[in-house]
Amino acid sequence: MSLLFPKWTNALPTVGAIAALLGASGVVGGFWYYATPKFYDAGYMPTQPGGGFSHQIHAGKLGMDCRYCHTKVEQSPEANIPNVATCIGCHADGRLTKLAVEPKHKERTDFIRQAYNANQSIEWRRIHKLPDYVRNFPHATHIRAGVSCYSCHGQIDAMPIVAQAQPLSMGWCLDCHRNPEASLVSPDKVTQLEWVKKHLDERGGQGDAETKALVEKLKLNPPENCGACHY
Repeated sequence: MSLLFPKWTNALPTVGAIAALLGASGVVGGFWYYATPKFYDAGYMPTQPGGGFSHQIHAGKLGMDCRYCHTKVEQSPEANIPNVATCIGCHADGRLTKLAVEPKHKERTDFIRQAYNANQSIEWRRIHKLPDYVRNFPHATHIRAGVSCYSCHGQIDAMPIVAQAQPLSMGWCLDCHRNPEASLVSPDKVTQLEWVKKHLDERGGQGDAETKALVEKLKLNPPENCGACHY
């Protein structure tokens, strides 16, 4: 009696199972990478008024401390954005030589003077934004514990236009909470970003005697329970 199907069709179930397994693996792998903050949040760089605030110039070249503009970061949960009065302190007419000798500089900073004269805020676009269900991220607590701006925001003093450097995902936060010594520096150096980068690179993701002493002194025990951030 002749066969109903050719002999080679016997391999179809095996081939189909392998194809389904590979397809499912591809879907899971793609979702694992592309549907996470590491892919769609890290690198976010919105267009800012005036072409952006250059931290590379202000914090890097001029050496301005982060707290000159973000004045409440050591007392408040939020790292406040400076009001236009802070900017006009340097960028008012007649304050900077560049305003007189470099027309391009005057053109790029005119929006500051226009906002100040109109008694309006500068509408900076927020970059680092946690989901609404993550209410509890106190900047002041992390700064006092020795977590540098660099650990979350990257080497922002080298950025002409600020971009999000880290995913700020739950897993990323928990990695730090489980091994805080790897990211801690002396609290009096948290805003010295160039030094912090070099120091952390030299430590290679490990703590040192200073950070271990800091953990013991402050009795640091970063929480990992849900209620610490979600409430």
